[in-house]
Amino acid sequence: MAEFRDLKTLQKFAAVHASIHNHFNHDRHLSRRDIFKQHRSAALAEWRQLAA
Repeated sequence: MAEFRDLKTLQKFAAVHASIHNHFNHDRHLSRRDIFKQHRSAALAEWRQLAA
């Protein structure tokens, strides 16, 4: 994440990455909703830590 000098650029990358990842995320239907939400929250926390 060091190559992103501007927070706006990082946010744009994250939005595009999430969109592509969600499009090809075939594991969603294999896990329960609560497990999926835990994993999603963990991923979001990691992104926020990297952006800080």
